Amino acid sequence: MAQADNAFLASVLSYLKKSIELGGFPKELYDYLSRPKRILHVNIPVRMDNGAITFFEGYRVQHNDALGPYKGGIRFHPEVSLADDVALATIMTLKNSLAGIPYGGAKGAVRVDPKRLSARELEELARGYARAIAPLIGEELDIPAPDVGTNSQIMAWMVDEYSKIAGRNVPAVFTAKPPELWGNPVREYSTGFGVAVAAREMARVVWGGIEGKTVAIHGAGNTGAWAAYWLQNMGAKIVAVSSTKGTVINTDGIPAELILKYYRRELEFQKLPGKYVSDPAASLFADVDILVPAALENAITEDNVGAVKAKLVVEGANGPTTPEAERELYKRGVVVVPDVLANAGGVVMSYLEWVENLQWFFWDEEETRRRLESIMASNFKRVFSRWAQEKSWTMRDAAYVIAVERIYKAMKARGWI
Repeated sequence: MAQADNAFLASVLSYLKKSIELGGFPKELYDYLSRPKRILHVNIPVRMDNGAITFFEGYRVQHNDALGPYKGGIRFHPEVSLADDVALATIMTLKNSLAGIPYGGAKGAVRVDPKRLSARELEELARGYARAIAPLIGEELDIPAPDVGTNSQIMAWMVDEYSKIAGRNVPAVFTAKPPELWGNPVREYSTGFGVAVAAREMARVVWGGIEGKTVAIHGAGNTGAWAAYWLQNMGAKIVAVSSTKGTVINTDGIPAELILKYYRRELEFQKLPGKYVSDPAASLFADVDILVPAALENAITEDNVGAVKAKLVVEGANGPTTPEAERELYKRGVVVVPDVLANAGGVVMSYLEWVENLQWFFWDEEETRRRLESIMASNFKRVFSRWAQEKSWTMRDAAYVIAVERIYKAMKARGWI
């Protein structure tokens, strides 16, 4: 899987290769990091409500563990591919390294539309996937978490299934569990909170503060909805938001509490206040100060980047901006705060939850959020400082070089390279 089998993987490998060249690392480092260490390919049988058995294809990609146990989410989505999973696992290796936490990178996926399954079918699939990958995961080996299409309830089913196999409670093998089952309440909103912190820190550099700045959110899932909430709390104004249903634009502001209600399925998207258009991509082109692409990869491409009006792009999703589009944005003076930095709040919080679970010890919500904010702000300052030293680099270049350097030093100390 070293080859770029799709556009997303090609983008990730392009960024990786560039960072190795910019950092002056040995060429063989790319040979190591451009391919995963291990791939598990599984087929999960589920007895459907109509009595038939359907098989669902799934993966667990373990990319690199030089810095510690593998760590990465599990995605349930009808369009996932193995190439996507390799790309996402590679990003996780870099993201965990950049965050300074003791993890390598991994990612899991099942090709399924979870919205088409009943609650019972979804539970059977979740437990089946946990059983299928059980031999290759563990609290000190590989610690999965949610991603697109999965949530804390699915993690609860999975940790329960793994605990049955182990014959004991093993809370630290999955993170982002419900608070009632060894989770931390901050984990639900940690990714969106981290995006908001990254946006706030960059806004302070660019404008002196984020207060009064306008924001467009592309993707009203967990990351986008919570990013909207925390950005509003920090003084920004949400003027555009999109989902698979379309886009709502309101220059007077869209209350983030209502966006959260939509995310929780308590409010229809079209009932958000403002002008509704059926195009889900319209939020990408809103006339705003800050754009948060928080849906899926390859949202901003060379074909549509000319229509992007935002002055600052803060990546909530993984890989939402292609290399060609990013180059064009920088030519126009638009800064892109990269995914490996901006959306790392989820995995940083997963690390904090993992530490709690290993010790059977818990911080309260306020203390946990303070720790998360401190780590995110510190990481931003490190990346910004390196970027400021290299005027020809993008911010992503700086982030990737810092991340690759830590991995390289660990691999060299181990004698791998």
